[in-house]
Amino acid sequence: MPRQWADVQSHPLTPCIKSDRSMHRPIAVRPTLAFAFDPERYAGALDSRDLARLAAIADILDDEPMQTYHDARAARLLADADILVTGWRAPLLDRAALEMAPRLKLVGHLAATVKQFLSEDVWHRGISVTAAVNAVALPVVEFTLASIIFAAKRAFAQSQQYRQHREISYGGRVTHDCGLLGKTIGILGASRVGLRVIERLQDYDMDVLVYDPFLAREHAIALGAEKVDNLDDMIGRCDILSVHAPITDETINILDARRLALLQNGATLINTARGVLIDHTALVQELISGRISASLDVTYPEPLPSDSPLFDLPNVFLTPHIAGPQGSERRRMLTAIINDIERYVAGKPLLGDVARTSLARIG
Repeated sequence: MPRQWADVQSHPLTPCIKSDRSMHRPIAVRPTLAFAFDPERYAGALDSRDLARLAAIADILDDEPMQTYHDARAARLLADADILVTGWRAPLLDRAALEMAPRLKLVGHLAATVKQFLSEDVWHRGISVTAAVNAVALPVVEFTLASIIFAAKRAFAQSQQYRQHREISYGGRVTHDCGLLGKTIGILGASRVGLRVIERLQDYDMDVLVYDPFLAREHAIALGAEKVDNLDDMIGRCDILSVHAPITDETINILDARRLALLQNGATLINTARGVLIDHTALVQELISGRISASLDVTYPEPLPSDSPLFDLPNVFLTPHIAGPQGSERRRMLTAIINDIERYVAGKPLLGDVARTSLARIG
């Protein structure tokens, strides 16, 4: 059976509380806190106001993040930390590191997926885990919506035509089938981002299809979408196909050569999820033919080799993995984690609680 894609509790209007484990008594003794992530990736995201909020609820052992758990400084910090705030490029919190952290009770992760950063030993130890999933999802949703609108308007093709001819031609072929009205968009994967995109699309006169084997039909209807049971059928009906599935054994290369060939002539493929979900060799061939267009924020490999044809094709809009939080948007992640640390200390359930059983669904 395929691993579950959709998580009904990941609906954006529902607090992400996955288990009774997130309920606990208030912390009676003032906790201690340490950081572990790449400071360059969070430059400007952590400022004095955030440190002040954290300092109001916990003793910060050192405001310089750890980048390894295997030196004398890390040993000292782990020995005393009740709370660990992790993030991008943090070292793996494995059994060896946990043995040096006897007091650790909570990990707050300043990103979405915790898979590469926390071993299952964290959950086996009974340590609570929260992640800034909603804060990461929001800018991806916004970026996806912009990509959908630009695709429906054929904005990039029309921009290139304008640059080339230096005149406006309202009767040009490229404008005849553009616009959002009546377009059909397919959402591949009812992830947190996928569900939010569907919600936002209700503001537009588009037909929304969704494929996810574990999404309840009633849930899709409530969101204003049609659940399609056959992925091939959905692909063939789409003017725009937007990818939002997680990485599992079943979803790697889910859009292979056969399925890419099912896209209508003139269709646009949008990927803000993961590059490995698409067979890029087959995708390149489809794009070289000019039959379809693509807006790709993620690719495989990433980054692309410098001689990749995707850099030069006029029907490809490439961005360097920027759909997720950038610049000021990264403050949302920190705010979400600080909010959950405050909730944890007060004995309230974590809004971003990550249960061990959810790891199979995380990309």
